[in-house]
Amino acid sequence: MTRILHVLDHSIPLHSGYTFRTLSILREQRKLGWETFHLTTPKHTADGPLEETVDGWHFYRTAAPAVAGRLPGLGELALMRQVESRLQQVAELVRPDILHAHSPVLNALPALRVGKRLGIPVVYEVRAFWEDAAVDHGTTQEGSLRYRFTRRLETRALKRANHVFTICEGLRADIVARGIPAENVTVIPNAVDIESFDVGGVPDMALKNQLGLAGSTVVGFIGSFYAYEGLDVLLNALPQILQRMPNVRVLLVGGGPQDAALKAQAQALGIQDKVVFTGRVPHAEVRRYYDLVDVLAYPRHSMRLTELVTPLKPLEAMAQGRLLAASDVGGHLELIQDGKTGTLFKADDPDALASKVLDLLANQDRWPALRAQARSFVETERNWPVSVARYRPVYERLLAQRAQHA
Repeated sequence: MTRILHVLDHSIPLHSGYTFRTLSILREQRKLGWETFHLTTPKHTADGPLEETVDGWHFYRTAAPAVAGRLPGLGELALMRQVESRLQQVAELVRPDILHAHSPVLNALPALRVGKRLGIPVVYEVRAFWEDAAVDHGTTQEGSLRYRFTRRLETRALKRANHVFTICEGLRADIVARGIPAENVTVIPNAVDIESFDVGGVPDMALKNQLGLAGSTVVGFIGSFYAYEGLDVLLNALPQILQRMPNVRVLLVGGGPQDAALKAQAQALGIQDKVVFTGRVPHAEVRRYYDLVDVLAYPRHSMRLTELVTPLKPLEAMAQGRLLAASDVGGHLELIQDGKTGTLFKADDPDALASKVLDLLANQDRWPALRAQARSFVETERNWPVSVARYRPVYERLLAQRAQHA
């Protein structure tokens, strides 16, 4: 049985798009007959022992390094050394056939060192580039010295890996442009587990009343409040929407770094009574909040991160037959056909968002076709069995090469 050791930034019980994609990959790999093992880095911040089982999945954890001083890069270097040491221990214990490192590059570089030392092939799966995520988090700027250095580290890891996986065509094109042979880069698209999603149900009126949404048309977002999600654009568009449809309310379910800024923006715009912030809700309760929303909004800003990377949330919305309106960034263009599976509007343009959402709300006769076509798209093209099957030929080739060298 093929044994795969996955090196992960973080995992459940933390909830994020990263952890949900990971679980979907692991489930399908197990169905294909592979044995999977799982190591997380010190960036997994949930309290727990160095080994634990969560929801039936066993994880090896890595303790946080003790770092003295605040020199730039010192923390990252200490983290990579800690991951390398822990990965060596775990690899010697479970004796994997393949090391599968997932973003960021802080995971790939230690995996490459351990793989070389132990003679194990290493694949690197890029979900986003670390340097672009740092730009969004405000820790660097595009083109800065740190940005260029991080980009060089990323390119070095890509060139040294035995194979590169990534999540979408935008990232694949960027990777190939760095000099990686096209045949060494395989897309494992974001997808959904169709069986986990039913077409949307009826609103829970008790919850709707509790949130003050009775009698309202609801435009919503459910997820993490990161700057790149563009929720500020949605709030800027709301006054214009209210002029035409005064009963519209915005429902924001979740939390994150932009939470306080968004609440302040709503106050400054005088729409604080038209925007409902629920805070984070238990994962088991999320479906109830989806059922309250008439149109889901994904107003991502245009930047390298969003132009290159496809998100998971719109696919989950499509699997539930939801109506959605999204900005026309590259990551959305790979998923959504304007007027067929969703509605697209010009990124960073509140007027365009307001116009498209108002048009969608005013033409309810189009809703059944949009919902059906969205569901059909994920059923046929974006489901996990189809995506994860793409690992098989790469794994088999690497195992054959390893056996030949041995």
